[in-house]
Amino acid sequence: MIEFKNVTKMYKNGTKALNDVSLHIEKGEFVFILGASGAGKSTFLKTLMREELPSSGSVVVNGVDLVHIKPRKIPYFRRTLGIVFQDFRLIPTMTVYDNVAFALYCTGAKSKEISRRVAYALSLVGLTGKAKNYPNELSGGEQQRVALARALVNKAEIIIADEPTGNIDPEMSKEIVDLLNHININNGTTIVMVTHEHDLVKQYNKRTITIKSGCVVSDTAHPEIADEVGEVEDVNLAAPSGFYHPPTENVEIEDFLQSYGHEEGEETDDANDVVFAAVSEDANVEITADLRPPVVITTGEADSKAEN
Repeated sequence: MIEFKNVTKMYKNGTKALNDVSLHIEKGEFVFILGASGAGKSTFLKTLMREELPSSGSVVVNGVDLVHIKPRKIPYFRRTLGIVFQDFRLIPTMTVYDNVAFALYCTGAKSKEISRRVAYALSLVGLTGKAKNYPNELSGGEQQRVALARALVNKAEIIIADEPTGNIDPEMSKEIVDLLNHININNGTTIVMVTHEHDLVKQYNKRTITIKSGCVVSDTAHPEIADEVGEVEDVNLAAPSGFYHPPTENVEIEDFLQSYGHEEGEETDDANDVVFAAVSEDANVEITADLRPPVVITTGEADSKAEN
């Protein structure tokens, strides 16, 4: 599913962000990537998402060789990933529904299929009743759950959570990890969660890979690594797994379709029209995407980029 072999990443300024990293993550695993700021976690994620190329070594994800993949195929590869960021990255001028549906609009999915998938994703995170709300009407924890629903809606094989608990309180942090755990157990989705929160990790009986100075210094699935580098693993392997009790939402899909204005059998001729119609005319924003989490840029920036 995910395989790094002798991966090294050296930046032009001489920083060695990854140093001979080798690891293998099986389909359906839940893995914490643990490390302090500057340890190499971000470069690991960027390499996993094919935002960075390694200086040496090989990276294979979902059977795709990310070192030799053709540039035009990268967006299609990224459709197999669901990415949850620390800062949510929701579009403020779109409702919860449209934020979650955004990637599906971009792939040209039919309106009815979009509605069904969004309804299911929102029910998983307990936010069906918030479908018509805007991000500024939600708590931080609710916004993070919207981001998780967006990662799930495209039937991602792998969920990559980049410090998803960094902007929320400890109680809500545990709820988010419990939710990821629930998705992993019940859907078989591979979860890779990057964090620096040792105390949070200790609450779960999950494989934990620790990165320090660009090197893998411990892996609870391979205790011999810690012995070789002289590191002491401080993860509590006896800790119980977190169990998430999903919301008691019996979502009737047809009722959801009707309440959101999509009757059974109704289709949209051009799904992309829905995306841009969802952005208010006076918001002065333009939306671009390569099927990763959406990027919002101002009209001025767009004009500048067009000139260059």
